[in-house]
Amino acid sequence: MSAPLTDRQREVLDFIREFTDRHGVPPTVREIGARFRVTPRAAFDHLRALERKGHLRRRLTTGRTSRALTLAQPSGPARGVPILGRIAAGMPLWSEENREGTLPLAPDWLGASGDELFSLRVHGESMINAHIVDGDHVVVRRQDHAAPGEIVVALVDGEATVKRLERRGDVVVLKPEHPTLPPIVIQPGEKEMRILGKVVGLVRGL
Repeated sequence: MSAPLTDRQREVLDFIREFTDRHGVPPTVREIGARFRVTPRAAFDHLRALERKGHLRRRLTTGRTSRALTLAQPSGPARGVPILGRIAAGMPLWSEENREGTLPLAPDWLGASGDELFSLRVHGESMINAHIVDGDHVVVRRQDHAAPGEIVVALVDGEATVKRLERRGDVVVLKPEHPTLPPIVIQPGEKEMRILGKVVGLVRGL
């Protein structure tokens, strides 16, 4: 049984329901903040609490994650997406030895690309402004390319990192979503870098 809601959490949940019924999509963090006259961070804290208590869930999204939280609804049996461990230099990412179990996701989250998905546990706070925090699992679609502005899992000199992809001519920039952390700037021929996949969803830390 889920924990009881506070008065404000119930108000936020009611607003999400009304907004979704009216517009067909849930409100963004900023729209919630504007409605209740709180900062986006405070609004996000309410969303995390509603997710933790089982009233919201995260869906896969091909865009930014501002509308990734939707009202929880019954779904079919869960399917397991492999959770991959830390990636050591030279270790094949997809090897059985690199798996740390599976992440159960409802079939309607997976779509047609379910067999191309994997998950990684996030370490650190470098993507906190994208609402990706330590202990979360990012759900990643396996691919070797991405458009500028998308969040990717990249392998840089044998180490995996989750960052937002930018390009400046031939220079690749992997940008954190954190106010004090510098980007990883990769000059042509300087480091070995390849994109392992694009982040398409998020599951709050288990």
